[in-house]
Amino acid sequence: MFLLTLKERKDDGAYAVQDSSGEKVLFLWQKEEDAERYSMQLMDNGNYEKPMDVVEVEEDLAIKTCVVYNYKYAVITPDDIVIPPKHDNFQDD
Repeated sequence: MFLLTLKERKDDGAYAVQDSSGEKVLFLWQKEEDAERYSMQLMDNGNYEKPMDVVEVEEDLAIKTCVVYNYKYAVITPDDIVIPPKHDNFQDD
């Protein structure tokens, strides 16, 4: 699994979006290339100007951590189409 972080702050947070109820949702990509493509879309659309990095995480650990902390997550498969939101929603907490 892969997630996005700020290049300069890899250990301080991960990219998440707000859902329709205002809750943060962590994106976990199954394929590194898809996470990289999403990062490029963020930059190309002007949604995010700081360099982002793709970080590999263990699937079981990432999901268990989300469950323990009651944090929503979405596993992005190669068959999913994910478009960045209109506004920057990088969460670093």
